[in-house]
Amino acid sequence: MLNLNYIPIHFSFALIIGIILGYYFDFSLKIIFCSTLLIFIGLVYFFFKAEKSFHPPFVFVLFASILFILIGTISIHFAKPKNQVNHYLNFLGKDNTSGIRINKILKSNSYYQKFEGEVIQLNNKATKGTVLVNIESKSLFKEVIVDDIIITSTDYLEVRGALNPFEFNYQEYLKKQNIHHQISLKNEMFVLLQNQPKTLFGIAHGFREKINIELKGQNFSEDELSIFNAILLGQRRDVSKETFEIYKNAGAIHILAVSGLHIGIILLLINFLFSPLEILKNGKLIKLIFVLIFLWLYAFIAGLSPSVIRAVAMFTAIAIGIALNRPSGVKNSLVVSLFFLLLIHPLFLFDVGFQLSYIAVFSIVWLQPIMSKVWVPKCKLANYFWQLLTVSFAAQLGILPLSLYYFHQFPGLFFVSSLVIIPFLGFILGIGFLVIILAVWNLLPKFLVYFYEIVIKTLNTVVDIISQQETFLFENISFSLLLLIASYGLLICTINLVQNKNATNVFAFLIAIIFLQISLFFEKAEKYKKNEFIVFQQNEKSIFIHRIKNKVILYKNLTDSSNTLPQQVNTYLMANNNLKIQEQNSIKNHLKINNKSVLVIDSLGIYYPLKINPEIVILTQSPKINMQRVIEIYQPKIVIVDGTNFKSYTKRWENTCKSQSIQFYSTSDKGAFVSVY
Repeated sequence: MLNLNYIPIHFSFALIIGIILGYYFDFSLKIIFCSTLLIFIGLVYFFFKAEKSFHPPFVFVLFASILFILIGTISIHFAKPKNQVNHYLNFLGKDNTSGIRINKILKSNSYYQKFEGEVIQLNNKATKGTVLVNIESKSLFKEVIVDDIIITSTDYLEVRGALNPFEFNYQEYLKKQNIHHQISLKNEMFVLLQNQPKTLFGIAHGFREKINIELKGQNFSEDELSIFNAILLGQRRDVSKETFEIYKNAGAIHILAVSGLHIGIILLLINFLFSPLEILKNGKLIKLIFVLIFLWLYAFIAGLSPSVIRAVAMFTAIAIGIALNRPSGVKNSLVVSLFFLLLIHPLFLFDVGFQLSYIAVFSIVWLQPIMSKVWVPKCKLANYFWQLLTVSFAAQLGILPLSLYYFHQFPGLFFVSSLVIIPFLGFILGIGFLVIILAVWNLLPKFLVYFYEIVIKTLNTVVDIISQQETFLFENISFSLLLLIASYGLLICTINLVQNKNATNVFAFLIAIIFLQISLFFEKAEKYKKNEFIVFQQNEKSIFIHRIKNKVILYKNLTDSSNTLPQQVNTYLMANNNLKIQEQNSIKNHLKINNKSVLVIDSLGIYYPLKINPEIVILTQSPKINMQRVIEIYQPKIVIVDGTNFKSYTKRWENTCKSQSIQFYSTSDKGAFVSVY
């Protein structure tokens, strides 16, 4: 278990609290600095009063914790673009001329080649800040590579947020990576400057391209090459959607990106390779230096992406902890690495990969030793697989609440995946490094390429077989933030009780169970409280939902005979404790919602004469109507236009409503219309 008296643990928790407070609230920088100065003076006073005791008094730890809360608040304050003097956001105007250096090539779609770029110049000002760059595929006359510079005069567009309730919010996801805008370009809208001075990103990209060219020259197939790039080089943009889904359903999606698992296996491999150095004088130190050099060399090869840097930094700490050869060395080193990573890059805290990686590794170093003692096989082979199984269970147990919260599914055969895939992955990484070295020196033999291709094909086949066992894939699990907190509380209290059966731990365990029960009761109570009417945003079909407590009525187009619920509706139902549709109706011209009349005008354009007095008018399927006349007849309070209407019609109706001082709402622009009553 973690030593809770270890001071960096207190400071790390304090730093996290400060980052969260600073992210969600805007505090005055003057107040923060003044508070920090006062707390620092108090800290110095109590430090000398304690006469530099190795067991500082509670008040010293309290002041130090408050200090690091303030430091966390300051660090996230300066991470925000508006507080960075040379961030491009502070120089945006109406006409923007930009110089954008390509840093990363992203997964493209049918219409656009996608990139991440650094805004190095905006309106003749040296700037920084990352934007998404979308270039029409048919417009690309040259291949764009890392370090190319795009000169363009175009508008910076905000990335759109979620348009329907509880959908994945891509805007918020990018915001937590400090990406706030995107640009879309055609051929005539930009000038491409190539053969620019190379950055580390460009050198790493060229290195990876050299390996790929060598493998393609050896007739390495495209599918297997995409897996090779994902597993070894951290580039999964070429992995097909079908392959991605197969790995996801098998609970093995984490191996398609360079993660803590990869770096952990690599650490084991290079620790083994350099173990003979330990016989030398200061051999452990020399070995540690070589291990760290190779870890960071691999980070360079894999593109120095934030996820790779985080994983390598974490296992750098673990390598140091192993070298210290102390029982608590690894755990304490992990805490220190967490502290410094968040101090330098506070936005890492909000990255799902960062959260999963650290929790998984903490769970392994904490829980795996406990689990492995349950049974100690005498057979070495059985013991090897038992250790693999306990590592997998420890990691999955640790990340289970977080996975349910973010992804709402759980692969029941994760332990099968681990027993089969982890040995495969170790073999693939080991041979893969040999392939990389030989490819760089143009010494790669065909038989090794052929053998390696068979290994990757076998891995794909095994993962596919596991993914097809749909009975063991549990999906659409409703899991709220409150349940997340309650679940981790119960997990920690349970493990503490298993390790040390005393009255304090029993009491904490019972409190955790009560808190979980209260959370479940609260979630169930919420299910029966809400009344709302929703017009969903969808371009193909019109979809309305009328919810009265736990009763949900779905309205859809008369021509829609499908029994399959749209994804937007499924997401909404799951997020609300897996509500069920009790009734499905076709959309009629007149609806009654909370004693309010709703007039729906569809493609037939029928609206006159109807003896109703609607407060709400909903337009669907591009009806050919005179909006002025509709307003004169009914005088509605609001006009709602869903995504099934032509944009030109929507704009014309909006102008008419504005001229008549009628509230106008377009779901295409503002997202789903939600009325809670």
